[in-house]
Amino acid sequence: MKKELSKKQFDVLEQFALNNTNLSQRHLSDITNYSLGSINSIIKELSEQGCIDSNGITKKGLDILEDYRVKKAVFFAAGFGSRLVPITLNTPKPLVRVNGKRIIDGLLDAVIAAGIEEIIIVRGYLSEQFDQLLYKYPMIKFIDNHLYNEANNISSSLVAKDYLANAYVFEADLLIYNPSIIKKYQYHSNFLAIKKDVTDDWCFEEKEGIITKEKIGGTNCYQMVGISYWDREDGKKLSKHIEEAFNMPGGKELYWEQVPLVKFKDEYKVEIRECKDGDIIEIDTFNELKQIDKSYSVK
Repeated sequence: MKKELSKKQFDVLEQFALNNTNLSQRHLSDITNYSLGSINSIIKELSEQGCIDSNGITKKGLDILEDYRVKKAVFFAAGFGSRLVPITLNTPKPLVRVNGKRIIDGLLDAVIAAGIEEIIIVRGYLSEQFDQLLYKYPMIKFIDNHLYNEANNISSSLVAKDYLANAYVFEADLLIYNPSIIKKYQYHSNFLAIKKDVTDDWCFEEKEGIITKEKIGGTNCYQMVGISYWDREDGKKLSKHIEEAFNMPGGKELYWEQVPLVKFKDEYKVEIRECKDGDIIEIDTFNELKQIDKSYSVK
């Protein structure tokens, strides 16, 4: 499906929608990092298309942006969280409290603030404990992953495979500090990542902003953050490819993102969406948890 807006047109129109006002060209240039000359041309194009006028974004502009609006948020929350033992012996990692707030609450609050109404949580380990979320988030739909103990997180993507179009996919154990990285609109499928000179974590190689390889450790690469977005076309392809990959020899051992980034990588062009070190973190060990929340050190 051909996109109605170019990437530059999308970036500018998105700012009109989010700010609900008629922005100056200089301000738009600062936000988007496009030159003033480019901004001038883009505004002219959007005006000619009837997307903006002297009062800001028009109804037609909002209607066009609707095709780029994130419709769903899918959380993979089925795992045991072994690296956070002993806390996770009795509590699923996404429900662990950090400075008084459950880890997953920050992500859920960011999703709701972005106007995303359909929220799906795939649960497995101590699944009944997730019911407590319904008091604050009654809109949540739960999907139970009964294979969480015998397969990697591809099993979570398998049970949620029909919900991945126009959707964010979250690892549910990420501690978010900058909720603005969860945006209402997305142009194309992408993975959040942090630019690194060196890392020993999962990371991406890229060419012209497109992920070309996923690997463990590297230099001058992008460290993977467990938040991605999948547009309508890619979400539909994922539904089929996840099932195919799961049924391959060794398929149960795959991490879910290896389906589009490794097993079927020639059929996807997944962009890097860069964020910063302080925007979001994963607490990998109990010692890291104690450093962030000193109450766990008091024993």
